[in-house]
Amino acid sequence: MWSWVAHRVTGVLIFFFLFVHVLDTALVRVSPEAYDTVVATYKTPIVALLEYGLVAAILFHALNGLRVIAVDFWVKGARYQKQMLWTVVGLWVVLMLGAIYPVLGHAARELFGS
Repeated sequence: MWSWVAHRVTGVLIFFFLFVHVLDTALVRVSPEAYDTVVATYKTPIVALLEYGLVAAILFHALNGLRVIAVDFWVKGARYQKQMLWTVVGLWVVLMLGAIYPVLGHAARELFGS
């Protein structure tokens, strides 16, 4: 049940990000100065933390989507859905640990110095 909820929540979060991304990218045609201001706010440590959350949402949504496909189309999928869920969670944790430095490294250097 929780994987179902998490899949829907991450899908909505990704959709919201895409909507905001299209809007802020379209801003360059309206006012390049406003676009530059918006992009400058994206370089803050708080936004870096939000980017890490975005990576977490996309990665979980993608991995869980593959699990859902396996459950639906693999003959033995329903029998192994719990094991596949824990595999997805384990893989997600490992990949998120690997994403800490690439995503949050700039924010850490800005906060704590190089």
